[in-house]
Amino acid sequence: MAKPLSAAIPAAAASVSSAESAKSAVSWGAIFAGAVAASALTLLLTLLGSGLGLSLASPFGSDGPSVTTFAVSAAVWLVIVQWLSSAFGGYMTGRLRTKWSGVHNDEAFFRDTAHGILAWAIATLVAAGLLGSVVSSTIGTGVQAAASLTGTAVATTAGAAATSDSAGNATSYFVDTLLRPADPRTAQSGPNGTDATSEVSRILMNGATTGTIPEGDRTYLSQLIAARTGLSEADANSRVDSVLKSIEDAKTAATDAAETARKASATTALIGAMSLLIGAICAGIGAALGGRQRDDDNLYIRS
Repeated sequence: MAKPLSAAIPAAAASVSSAESAKSAVSWGAIFAGAVAASALTLLLTLLGSGLGLSLASPFGSDGPSVTTFAVSAAVWLVIVQWLSSAFGGYMTGRLRTKWSGVHNDEAFFRDTAHGILAWAIATLVAAGLLGSVVSSTIGTGVQAAASLTGTAVATTAGAAATSDSAGNATSYFVDTLLRPADPRTAQSGPNGTDATSEVSRILMNGATTGTIPEGDRTYLSQLIAARTGLSEADANSRVDSVLKSIEDAKTAATDAAETARKASATTALIGAMSLLIGAICAGIGAALGGRQRDDDNLYIRS
């Protein structure tokens, strides 16, 4: 006796749904091909942008674009390169993958998108390997600036005060300013020049490190300067205040520069992460379009 049709259909559907294809859903050949295409286009567009940028640059400040304009233009170009290369690599992946037979359109769309994202990921890893030093340097600059914000300012103003004899000492200029005679023809008197210079350097170094100069040190500096330069004590006090203000201005400038570097590095990292995320989306969309066009062309040829 034959089985009812209603009992035969579920059995057949169960056998079809449980069947697993022996072929992998991932076309690695197409993925690697798309990644290679994306990497090559990135290199080409990067070199093109570098050539155009260098052609616009000029050693004369008034002829070429400003540093800010040049940096912003370079960042925008790199973002555009990332998006174009990702979309192109994804499209190549979608066009080159093998056809999936018996797969629903939604599943084919998902697979194409996944293929594009995988191609983008491989191309990104290749680019990170080639440009890793540049990325590390950019992020490291911000981290270092944030970590040594105060130390940079102190090092800039204080320098190697222990070797006050050196011509390149960061405090030598301030010492010379403090000990400059009111009249160069006036004979220098008072303490030995080398000992006085070293002592003043140590006082300035301590003040730069602690952030303040005690009142006793300030009074001693005024007396020492008056003895060395022939100035009155009031004029010596005025010179001390002027030099201390110069040191504080230098520390403020160094702090501002470090803060600017930190913010620039943070902004660069955030823009880079956002650009990579949008690049992954572009790669997925490109692969979906390429895969759909490949299937449509295949159907057209067969028909």
